[in-house]
Amino acid sequence: MELLTATLAKATLGTLGVVTPRRLSILIYHRVHARPDSIFPHEPDARSFDQRMRFVARSFNVLTLGQAVSHLAADTLPPRALVITFDDGYADNAEVALPILRRHGLTATFFVASGFIDGGRMWNDSVIECLRATTESTLDLEVFGLGRLPVAEASDRRAAIEQLLPRIKYLQLAQREEAIARLQAISKVTHLPPNLMMRAEQVRELHLAGMEIGAHTVRHPILASLTPGEAEIEIGESKRSLEAMLDAPVQVFAYPNGKPGQDYTAEHARLVEQLGFRGAVTTARGVAQTGDDLFQLPRYTPWGNALPVWSMRLLANRWHRDFQLAPSR
Repeated sequence: MELLTATLAKATLGTLGVVTPRRLSILIYHRVHARPDSIFPHEPDARSFDQRMRFVARSFNVLTLGQAVSHLAADTLPPRALVITFDDGYADNAEVALPILRRHGLTATFFVASGFIDGGRMWNDSVIECLRATTESTLDLEVFGLGRLPVAEASDRRAAIEQLLPRIKYLQLAQREEAIARLQAISKVTHLPPNLMMRAEQVRELHLAGMEIGAHTVRHPILASLTPGEAEIEIGESKRSLEAMLDAPVQVFAYPNGKPGQDYTAEHARLVEQLGFRGAVTTARGVAQTGDDLFQLPRYTPWGNALPVWSMRLLANRWHRDFQLAPSR
C-alpha cells in the first residue's frame, strides 16, 4: 500500500509540474512520541512517523529550509520539493525522530526555543502535564473562566487542555507563569517533568547528523505582544546562543505560534531579516514558490492517522495558494 501510494504521488506531482510552477511543501511537526499518547492519540508516534517518512522519501525531493530558501531565491527549486520542520526543541526530536529520519536518508530543520534547553519546559506542556498527572476527577477552573470540568477520562483531559491553552497563550510571559502556578495548585500537581526538551548535547547531535538548526526565540513569546526592543532581544539572543552552542551559523527562523498578523507582523519579518537570517516560516497553510516572501513562508501538515488519507491531503495542499501574509501596522 505504501509503495502504491508513493507511486501515485509521484505520478500526480509530475503531472502537476507540467501546468504549475514548481512548489515547495513545508511540513510542521512538534513532537514524535515513542508510543501513542493516550491524551493526544492523533499526534505522531514512532510507527506512524516512520510510515510517513518512508512515503516522503519515496515521493519528494527533501531539502533543509536553508537549501530551499536558496533555491527559491535563484528560481532553481527542484520538482517535488519538500522541507520537514520541527518546532520548539523537544527531546523526542533527537531520541525518536532523528533515528527514523536517518533510516530513510532524510534531512530536516529543527527550530529550537533556546531558553528551554537543558531542563526548561514550555508553558503549554506545563498545562498538559498538570492535566495528565492530576488524580482529581474534576477541576474547578473558574479562575480561567471555565467553571468546573471533568478530568477523569483521557478525552476529558484533552478537552480541558484544549479550552485552557487559548486562555493562557496570549498572556504576557510573567502572567503565563502565574497561570501555571494557579493550575498546579488547582490540580494538586507539585512535580512536572524536567526532561521534555532537548539538552545541549542533543541539539549538537542533530547538527552533527546533518540536520539544520533554526531559531525559535528564547522563551517562545507571542512576538506581537512584545515591544520592538523585547522582540529584538528574543529573536537575536536565540540566534546568538544557538550559534555559540553549535559553533555554526543559524540562518533560519520560525515565528512562535506563527499566525500572520496575529502572532507576528510584517515588522517582525523585516527584523528577522535585519538580524541576519536568510528565511523564516509561519503557520499559515499553503505552499511556497519563487517570488514569495522568504521571511513569511507557509507550512502545513495534514491530519489523519491513515497514511493514504494523510498523503492525499498533503498532495491536495500543493494547490493551496491563498495564504495571507502579515500586514504592516
